[in-house]
Amino acid sequence: MKSIKEILKNLLSGNLSLSQAEDLLRASFIKNVEGLAQLDVFRDLRTGIPEVIFAPNKTPTMVLNIVDSFVQEKHFAVVSKYTEEQKTLLLEKYTIQQNYEMLIYELAKIIIIKEKTHIFIKRSGVVGIISAGSSDVPVAEEAKIIAEIMGAKVLTSYDVGIAGIHRIFKPLQQMIKERVDVIIVLAGMEGTLPGVVASLIDVPVIGVPISSGYGIGKNGEGALITMLQSCSPGLLVVNIDNGFGAGASAALIANRVQKT
Repeated sequence: MKSIKEILKNLLSGNLSLSQAEDLLRASFIKNVEGLAQLDVFRDLRTGIPEVIFAPNKTPTMVLNIVDSFVQEKHFAVVSKYTEEQKTLLLEKYTIQQNYEMLIYELAKIIIIKEKTHIFIKRSGVVGIISAGSSDVPVAEEAKIIAEIMGAKVLTSYDVGIAGIHRIFKPLQQMIKERVDVIIVLAGMEGTLPGVVASLIDVPVIGVPISSGYGIGKNGEGALITMLQSCSPGLLVVNIDNGFGAGASAALIANRVQKT
């Protein structure tokens, strides 16, 4: 398969038509890894969101092969929701290689493997992250890491839920002073905090329901329903425990605001 540079050279020289070059570029966007995975290696260029390797239900060897392929193509790889067996195999491979580093975020269940010389692009967008309780922190950290990978500056304030509503005002004031472009608010139980925050500020709020409820609100369903039923305009809602989706969406908003 031709490289992107070769395709562009042939387009400029007239050896390819515009439609032919477009077809070849689209074909170049996908890479097959031993018949097990189709890696969208140019997703970040096309959408602004890097492809993340979702580790559940994959064997350690499958994850290692996919990571190897991504590191070769993109100079880094991000693994989400890893198992201990997967982590062990990645450690065995990458800790002995001098030109790579492996960053392990235990709370967020994210591993980043990258060349030591690779630097993630920093942009000027600012994302705020607020969690109602300490049970929400693992998902909050997942959102934080994803937003940072995408170049956003992230401000966090944890355990400021409505059980002590006075706690929300100081961190919220600080985030406004820092000119946040969007705020992610995570809450379990009845999931009220995102609606409260959306009623107080003039920036978009992304609500993340957390699976910390019990009884009729078990598995985060109560929090999800509350957020979807909120009467506060400006509140957007992702799926239960979807820190990745919240972080990616927030970074897209922040980066777009700063770009314009």
